[in-house]
Formats: sequence, structure tokens, C-alpha cells
Amino acid sequence: MNRTKASLNSFIGLNRTVDHLMKIVRRDVQRYDLNVTEFAVMELLYNKGPQPIQRIGNRVLIASSSITYVVDKLEEKGCVVRQRNEKDKRVTNALLTDQGRDMMDTIFPAHASTLESTFSVLTDEEITVLQQVLKKLSAQPID
Repeated sequence: MNRTKASLNSFIGLNRTVDHLMKIVRRDVQRYDLNVTEFAVMELLYNKGPQPIQRIGNRVLIASSSITYVVDKLEEKGCVVRQRNEKDKRVTNALLTDQGRDMMDTIFPAHASTLESTFSVLTDEEITVLQQVLKKLSAQPID
């Protein structure tokens, strides 16, 4: 096996797959007047509860300079509010409003179904292997 060629082809394949999956997700969340980043923030807050704004950027993989803008937009839509952390006044948390939670109660099951459908071409074993391989690749130190 030519490892260089196989590595390059794998990288290209991963990029094409991520692009394909992002198109599916983008189309899915646009139905709710959200972009992918807004949905990612709401999904994090929905599944993990209130989060320090500084941590959100790391969790949803966006620049810290962009997270303020995204939270501002979600506040304008009535989905998210900022709240001072009672234990540490230097920290501001973002949390879903009742409207945001109601929205996610509707959106999230449909979104999960879309992803389940997308991955339905894989067997359970293939999904397990894929998860293991992706975890192994992402755990490598960056030089």
C-alpha cells in the first residue's frame, strides 16, 4: 500500500464527506431560520444546560470573536439570554429561554432523525468503527 497516496485520498474523502454532511445539516436547520452555528450553540445549551460564553466557542468550534455575535443574534430571536454567573461575577453564561427550549423541543428530534437517516447507509458495526477511527485521528497531538 502506498501510505502517502492512501492518506491523501482519505483526507480528500473526509473533506468531501464533511462538506456533504454540512450541506444536509445546513438545509435542515435553515427551515427554522437558523444557521449552522446558531443551531450548534442552541443544541449545546439544550443538551448541556447553561454554559459560560467563553466555553461555547471551544465546544462548537468557532472563534471566540464570533461567539458574541452568534449569541447576540440568538438573543435578538428570543432564543437565548445572558446571565451573570452567581458564583463568579466575571463569567457570563448563555442559556435557552423558554421560547428557545420550546423551539429545540421541536427541532432536535427532527434533526436527530435527519442524521439517523443520513447514516442509515452504514451498519451498526460500520458506525462503531467510524466513531473509533475518527476519535483516534482527532486524538493525535498537533505538532
